[in-house]
Amino acid sequence: MPKRVDHEERRRLIAAAVRRIAADRGLEAVSLGEVATAAGISKGLVQHYFPTKDAMLRYATGTLRAHVEQRVTGGLRDTLVALLPLDEESRDQALVANAFLVRALKDEEIADRIRAGHTQLSQALAAMVAAAQEAGELAAGLDPVREADLLLAVVAGLGDAVLLGHRGPDDAIALVDHHLSRLTA
Repeated sequence: MPKRVDHEERRRLIAAAVRRIAADRGLEAVSLGEVATAAGISKGLVQHYFPTKDAMLRYATGTLRAHVEQRVTGGLRDTLVALLPLDEESRDQALVANAFLVRALKDEEIADRIRAGHTQLSQALAAMVAAAQEAGELAAGLDPVREADLLLAVVAGLGDAVLLGHRGPDDAIALVDHHLSRLTA
């Protein structure tokens, strides 16, 4: 009986290899051969699923959102803290996201995916802000959409500062808490 192959699982395996390489050495180091080695499969198999590097990178971009969704399952503060690169896994994810951000400047399909993910995250944060307002935890006069955009900007800036070693994890969390305290009722 022929072996059943889970094609989507193979694509995810390849995408995970792309992300590992991107986190370690940037997207410039991603090649069909490097990905094959990192995934433990043949170059021909990588090419079977992704005939070009662009196709492989575009697919890998689509897998980034699932990793963010796994980390942002709490309330507003927990979500903001989860978006910071505070451990090895979230640091790698931030490095990969930044690498794809640069790629998006030249690839409209990747840019569209990043914009869609950002919009989805912003909407989720706006809903959290609105819920915190209803619970009396945040000031009633805040515009949830505007605050969500500002909170994302704060976390993005702090994330970059942590990646560069300009801020430590505790300092970044303290700044998130300080900003949130300014929004309280």
